[in-house]
Amino acid sequence: MSESDILETHLQELRRGTIVLACLRLLESPGYGYGLLEQLAAHGFPTDANTLYPLLRRLEKQGHLTSEWNTDEARPRKFYRTSAAGKRLATALTDDFRAIATAIDALPQED
Repeated sequence: MSESDILETHLQELRRGTIVLACLRLLESPGYGYGLLEQLAAHGFPTDANTLYPLLRRLEKQGHLTSEWNTDEARPRKFYRTSAAGKRLATALTDDFRAIATAIDALPQED
């Protein structure tokens, strides 16, 4: 495995948890899967559809998202929205993320 492959593996692990937080925060305004993929990429969270859709189903099953179908357009779309429990989870994850970032910044670093 090359050094760049190893770096990519570690970056993927680092980003994995942040995708949950990003979804919960972005879906405070209702959104559908493909639109959410675009939003995530625009905010620096490039995500594969094969990762996102199972995540949305899992968060909905856990009660952190709600969903409803919009059939007003020719192509029906399932819109997700962060639930009250999801907002509480997002707040807790944001607080912890900030604490981790502060702790990382306080670590010694070679120049």
